[in-house]
Amino acid sequence: MTRRLAEVAKKVGVSEATVSRVLNGKPGVSEATRQAVLSALDVLGYERPTQLRGERARLVGLVLPELQNPIFPAFAEVIGGALAQLGLTPVLCTQTKGGVSEADYVELLLQQQVSGVVFAGGLFAQADAPHDHYRLLADRNIPVVLINAAIDHLGFPGVSCDDAVAVEQAWRHLASLGHERIGLVLGPADHMPSARKLAAARAMGDLPDANVARAMFSIEGGHAAATRLIDQGVTGIICASDPLALGAIRAARRKGLDVPSRVSVVGYDDSAFMNCTEPPLTTVRQPIEAMGRAAVELLNVQIGGTAVPPEELLFEPELVVRGSTAQAPRI
Repeated sequence: MTRRLAEVAKKVGVSEATVSRVLNGKPGVSEATRQAVLSALDVLGYERPTQLRGERARLVGLVLPELQNPIFPAFAEVIGGALAQLGLTPVLCTQTKGGVSEADYVELLLQQQVSGVVFAGGLFAQADAPHDHYRLLADRNIPVVLINAAIDHLGFPGVSCDDAVAVEQAWRHLASLGHERIGLVLGPADHMPSARKLAAARAMGDLPDANVARAMFSIEGGHAAATRLIDQGVTGIICASDPLALGAIRAARRKGLDVPSRVSVVGYDDSAFMNCTEPPLTTVRQPIEAMGRAAVELLNVQIGGTAVPPEELLFEPELVVRGSTAQAPRI
């Protein structure tokens, strides 16, 4: 018992007396501290006292920004399966416009006494977004893993596809086809994966500011952004997601330009059905299976009580050449 008190106290950063008060249901402890102590018991593998157990499964939150982009259901399938193999139950939390926010989901997950949380493509990737709910998880010592590039200083381990390598592969592919006027369709300026992609593109060659268009991550956003690039005379377009690339193809067609003979388009993700589009989409594939399983492994190690450095594991993407890219048009 004494050893348990000491370990839990050290994990939470409180006194053994405080831990004892929580375990015995005594007053004088804040709700935040009480929840942190109970979470530490779970993380360290100790059983809660009978009166504090309730009905608790080994739950893990899986927080996604949306399900319309096929990449997120793909991650959910891999992560959910890997969690189930470990006896952990995923709780899918999907945001909708005007619906429950990421911070609201964190509050709900804490109420459910989750063993950990995996975020994929969340507000952690946006520098100007609110981040207080991440600090709340850190303060309560809840194991967390982030999938894809995050802002600095959050202090969580992460698993990312290498955005710089992805752009280098796409840029070299278009350049090898004779494209000299290459443009980028990226997410918002504060979006970390987009920032990494932009830095890599600038290192590859001449990239005027006019050849960089920002958009929301949707087909409609890609359409609007690519229209601006085509008006600038761009012949090769690298997009930060497959839906953006589909929007770029639609933009070219609306202007009466054939893809790929007049405009070449490269996507990012290689999400479901991109080989079934017309033309089939050339894209840069994220290694979803490897990334998802690595994220679950990092989370499970933390749930088992082992500290994990807040470092980022970078996974190599793969260029998949299909029918949306071709030789640059002769002018």
